[in-house]
Amino acid sequence: MQSHTTPPSPDLPLLQGASQVIQDYFAKDSQVIPDIGELLVLPGAPSSASYSVSPDDYRVPFQKRRLIAIPEGLFQFYNTTDVVSHMGLLSGIERVWIAIDHKLFLWDYVEGQDLSSFVDQPDVITHVAIVNPKPGVFVDEINYLLILCTPLTVILLGVSATDVLGPNRTTRKEIKLFDLDMSVPCDAEMVSVAGTADGRIFMAGSQDGHLYELHYQEKEGWFGRRVQLINHSVGSVQSFLPRITSPRAEDRIVSVVSDLSRNIFYTLTANSTISMYYPTSNKSVQLSQTIQNTYKLAQEKAPGSPAITPKHFHVIALHVITQEETRSGVQLMAITMNGVRLYFSSSASPYGYYPAATRLQPHLQLVHVRLPPTNLLHPDEQSNPYFSGGAGYPSRYPQAPPTSRPYVLSELENSAHAAGLTIAAHPGDTDGTDFLLCMSPDLTRIGVLGQTPPQTSQPTAPPFGVGAGSQRPPLTERAALLAIPGRTWGMAALPRPRNAIPLTSPAPNTPMPVVTNELAYQFLEPPRQFLVLTNVGITVLAKRRALDWLRDAIEEVQAEGNVQPIIDFRDSFGRDQTCAMLLALASGNTFLEFGEQSISGSITNLAPELTNVAKQAFYDCGERPMWAERMTYGAGDGSGTALFSGRREGFALYFARLVRPIWRSKLIKPVASGPQSNIPEEILLIVQRNLFALHGFLEGNPHLFHSATGDYSGARAAPTSDQEAWKAEQKSVADLQALLARTIEAVSFFLLLIDHRIGELIGQTDATTQRLIASMTFEELITGQNGVAASRALVNVIIDQQIGQQIAVDTISDILQTRCGSFCSTDDVMLYKAKESVRRAVESRNPQERQGFLGESLRLFMKGARIMEFDKLREVIGDYQQLDFAKGAIELPLYCAEALDADGLGKEYWQTVPSESSRLLGGQGRSNNAPDDPRRPAWDRRVQCYDLVLDSLETLENKASSGDDAAERVRAHAYELAFASADEIFHSRLYEWLISRGLADELLGMRPPYLQAYLQCEPRTLDKYQLLWQFYIKDGQPLRAAEVLATLAESSEFSLSLSQRIEYLTLAVGNAKSHPVSAGGKHESAISFLTDLEEKLEVSQVQLEIFHTLSPRLQSQPSDPDLREKVELLERGLFNITELYQVYAEPYDLLTIKLLVLHVSQHQDEGLVKDIWNRIFHESVQGVSPAEALDCIQGKIVPLGQRFHGSESSFPFKHIARLLVEFQLANTEAVPPGWVVRVLARCGIPYVEIWDVFHQMYESQVPPFSSQSAVQILSAAICVLFQDWLEAEKRSPGEYFPADRIDSAVDLYLKELETGDAQKATREGYERVRRELRRSW
Repeated sequence: MQSHTTPPSPDLPLLQGASQVIQDYFAKDSQVIPDIGELLVLPGAPSSASYSVSPDDYRVPFQKRRLIAIPEGLFQFYNTTDVVSHMGLLSGIERVWIAIDHKLFLWDYVEGQDLSSFVDQPDVITHVAIVNPKPGVFVDEINYLLILCTPLTVILLGVSATDVLGPNRTTRKEIKLFDLDMSVPCDAEMVSVAGTADGRIFMAGSQDGHLYELHYQEKEGWFGRRVQLINHSVGSVQSFLPRITSPRAEDRIVSVVSDLSRNIFYTLTANSTISMYYPTSNKSVQLSQTIQNTYKLAQEKAPGSPAITPKHFHVIALHVITQEETRSGVQLMAITMNGVRLYFSSSASPYGYYPAATRLQPHLQLVHVRLPPTNLLHPDEQSNPYFSGGAGYPSRYPQAPPTSRPYVLSELENSAHAAGLTIAAHPGDTDGTDFLLCMSPDLTRIGVLGQTPPQTSQPTAPPFGVGAGSQRPPLTERAALLAIPGRTWGMAALPRPRNAIPLTSPAPNTPMPVVTNELAYQFLEPPRQFLVLTNVGITVLAKRRALDWLRDAIEEVQAEGNVQPIIDFRDSFGRDQTCAMLLALASGNTFLEFGEQSISGSITNLAPELTNVAKQAFYDCGERPMWAERMTYGAGDGSGTALFSGRREGFALYFARLVRPIWRSKLIKPVASGPQSNIPEEILLIVQRNLFALHGFLEGNPHLFHSATGDYSGARAAPTSDQEAWKAEQKSVADLQALLARTIEAVSFFLLLIDHRIGELIGQTDATTQRLIASMTFEELITGQNGVAASRALVNVIIDQQIGQQIAVDTISDILQTRCGSFCSTDDVMLYKAKESVRRAVESRNPQERQGFLGESLRLFMKGARIMEFDKLREVIGDYQQLDFAKGAIELPLYCAEALDADGLGKEYWQTVPSESSRLLGGQGRSNNAPDDPRRPAWDRRVQCYDLVLDSLETLENKASSGDDAAERVRAHAYELAFASADEIFHSRLYEWLISRGLADELLGMRPPYLQAYLQCEPRTLDKYQLLWQFYIKDGQPLRAAEVLATLAESSEFSLSLSQRIEYLTLAVGNAKSHPVSAGGKHESAISFLTDLEEKLEVSQVQLEIFHTLSPRLQSQPSDPDLREKVELLERGLFNITELYQVYAEPYDLLTIKLLVLHVSQHQDEGLVKDIWNRIFHESVQGVSPAEALDCIQGKIVPLGQRFHGSESSFPFKHIARLLVEFQLANTEAVPPGWVVRVLARCGIPYVEIWDVFHQMYESQVPPFSSQSAVQILSAAICVLFQDWLEAEKRSPGEYFPADRIDSAVDLYLKELETGDAQKATREGYERVRRELRRSW
């Protein structure tokens, strides 16, 4: 019942169109900044040295954010002058390790002063590392292993690190150390430790430079100790390379680096030799490749470069290039002491992913040499107020300021790399100071951002070794030197917040920006940061984002009134990107602040005066929309396309970047305990806050997308094309704002589901909804019809839970409407409150109060009827039935039937589509016709509602059958309400249902208002006709009943027997005769109708006789198909008299039927009828003796005479009498004297008529009656006639008896009677007659 409804639900096509705009920007964001790896493998560009170096703070790629001093409490342990101290960073657990002799201290630099220690071992600690544990070896609480290296042993400690709430809504890690009783002696001091993702630990020996593996297992075994140190450099390494000579003693391994994602690790030797290994089976590794000639390879890539010299070419560190950073196959970077970076790529796979160690392993090859910057400024010159872009803001191609001494790198010591960002430490030129080399991709130089083309290009020395160039711009980085206090001991990238990692994880079917595209990520996570550990503390170095530069420009505009910085920024980053960032600054964002950030922090807003500057800049930089007219054969055809302004594009771009982490993500993921949210709650909160801030800003500043006064100077109105452009832009912006509002509500709705245990909620929905949700993305929840259906189902489950827990639904419904109104409409709320009223009615013990609650629930259900699902309606009706609430059980489904067919399609279907059967119940009838008719769903919904009413009547009737008076009153009230309905379609179904239950007589007795119309409507059925004529009789309309019966008798559409048709005609005649003379003034027409009925009845009786005549013949002639067909036709309908004669009587020579036809039709044909009787006599006497013929003739004549005498058309009495007399004359000996007259008398012919005919023959003197013997035979017959007549008269006197005439005739007959013995009996008979006449008359 839900798919057809039209509640105030979202405009899904509009939302889907706006969503497509968002997805278009996903694709654009994935393309505007190239993959760094792609820039490193450009054809013809084996090396590069393009850098942007700026003196001003705006363009410095990094900024020192703060210095965290080493805790004062640590210095008390430096109690002598000869202590041995080491330190390093453990950024994975947010600790600095500081070793003072044998004591280990772990400093929580997030907390600031918190120290924990481990002193339970006697040896000097020289190195500490943190690695992942092997799964299943330790308790689950241990999620890291701490490796302590001393000159004599290697010790393993367990670490439990958990996130706890820190200052300023940040999180910090709380750790616990576990003594695992795991240590192993070593012959060499370990200096570099690296762990793999699956918990294996590799390290380098300081003295021998060998590669070791620290192997550990849960228990001691037959073939291995619990902890052991394996030297892979002395024979256990499986190598693809033949071992010709043993490694030189001086070329020892100094560093081990692990690539966790690719399951490989690298080693670096003191002579810059790089080796690549694959961990294989337990306790063994495979050496895949060794690169020994890195200096020569670098020279080949950049021949003639002064940076590549034997003196300074020394690799100081290896850095893994993650798959997240580049998809081009580049996987390793080596950096030298003077800042040359060597990039290595896999030669076999562009993605560098090796899932199995048994696969043929690809080799690395040097693909690019990145030379150091040659125009670095000394940190002291970095604050020089010289600006090349004018007004102190960066132009796209900044000129290096004139300087007499560019700083040359020569002694880099430590380095770190992450997400395309590289930093390295260089000794400063003063004691106690280091310089940090900071490099990051220059997005304005490598990106396609719609920048303003430069007027002049920056003079740059061509890269060494560059040949014919590619069309792609070369890799350009921003570079700067920053001074920090102290000498550097270590550096590391600060791990991104755990919940920020999904931001750069590819979502299905969503193009992802490269990780170096900070334009896409700067709105949803803090800036990238590095930790630099020195002997005075930790310097936190943060990457300056484009957003930070733009904020500085706005502050300058506000302070000095110079707009040139914003113009320069727009020229560098492009109009659309600038507008997107200005919109973020104006509306507020969770990550505007450059300082300490929380992943789920609150919105930061600029000061009002800065917000106004950003708002004005957003409008001004956005320009105005344009109309691109479509040209056809050189002329415009009036159509075209809008080219949107930067404001609309910036809005869409910022919106897309905010929702990208969730848009195409699945809502849920399956886990063992059931489905759970697939989107981290923290991410949802960030997105929600930023979207809400954006929505509030746009709502408060609607003018930002309207044309300003003066846009069209010199014209009273905008040109038509410009008007079209503004209209198109405003519509697009309105659509995006609608999507924005819907998205905010969707996030709120999903968070609400998480609060209510989304897995349990989904488990309580039906199977179809569960399947929908399992595959649903966040976008589909917002823009899809399935999202609407699934969200409504989930809301229903939440409300049902509240009602089940006897909690008022007002609170949750208010929350739903306030936070996510489009997911919970006013109609929905009414339904929920109605359910609550039902619950209260169930709980109430006061009958009056219960009725009040039920009445209120009915009122609310009716208001929300149009969005009510059928299953819910059925459930509500079931509750009403149980509560004996007849009004709700009857009226609610009837109201829903009308509400769900508000446009009348179902009613129209009922009126126009014929039904297969009048039995519509149980889904039969019309519902099976016209399955593709678009009106049918509306009809089906009506039927479902009507069936609920009938179910209620049946349920209440069953309750009343127990004899309970209260139940009987409820039942009677239910029927009263049902019959009071004004829904004609429902009455039709109600009557059907009652008739099917054998209550037709009761229905006729009630005569409800729509019964006559129902019985008259299509489809016409036998049952309906039967009830209709009975209805008319009960209604006092016998003539209408007769008309129905006549129609029924003559109908060819029903399978009726001939006897039934005759019965209907008989009833019709009877009812027509009952019609009052004065009824309706139709006496004449009623008489005519009655006459017609009587004639039809007579003809039907002829037809019935034909049927009875031919049926035995059919049994004796079963193989006669014509006869069978003719007999079957007699049962299928009524024939007229002519058809009966021509089709049956004549072809089958049915003599009796012919007489009957002549009798009924009163057709006068003397020749025909005499011929028929002649044949009857002939058939009677043929082939039999005269004595036998007497019986045959009598058997034929008497029945026919009794039937037809008095009808001249079928019974020619005189002719029949003549035939009888002629037979007697011919067979005098066999025929008794009175036989003829007695046969005729038995036919029912009056004696007087018989006498008249015989007297005529007596007097005729015409042969064969002219002979004396014939006269005497006739006289004898007349004598017998008189005797029988006299006896009959004596028994039963009649009105007319011609005694005098008979007496006179007797005298005449006696006179003419012959004398003799032959006539003696006749004479005596006459005399007796005369005596009796004279005595009695």
